[in-house]
Amino acid sequence: MKITTKGRYGLTIVLELTRCFGQGPISLRSIAEKKGLSEHYLEQLIGPLRNAGIVKSIRGAHGGYILGDEPAKITAGDIIRTLEGPIVLVESIEDEEAAQRELWLRIRNAVKEVLDSTTLEDLASHGDDPLLDGYMFYI
Repeated sequence: MKITTKGRYGLTIVLELTRCFGQGPISLRSIAEKKGLSEHYLEQLIGPLRNAGIVKSIRGAHGGYILGDEPAKITAGDIIRTLEGPIVLVESIEDEEAAQRELWLRIRNAVKEVLDSTTLEDLASHGDDPLLDGYMFYI
């Protein structure tokens, strides 16, 4: 399974909305500028997220986007499925030997479990650990 820029940038959008949750709407332009991304590309991604109810749009001069629900109720799996489609590792596994089919299913289920058990709240609070901030790794 490969997660494309659609999934990655979609997750970036909703993480920014999560970090500003309860502070009012955020414009795509501000997210694009802050993250160095194409505003036009983000505009293409926001439609499916809005249609799925993950985000809501607020019209007006001070409009923008907000999360459609609390960060603890939206998972990474919700965003990835909305933008990437179903989580599939191998097409047509029915033709595989039983052992291989079992392997592909176990891997798919593990990926689904991680995506579906990781909320936006989990992801947004990930960078809050001060012990992780000063580390420099050399190889």
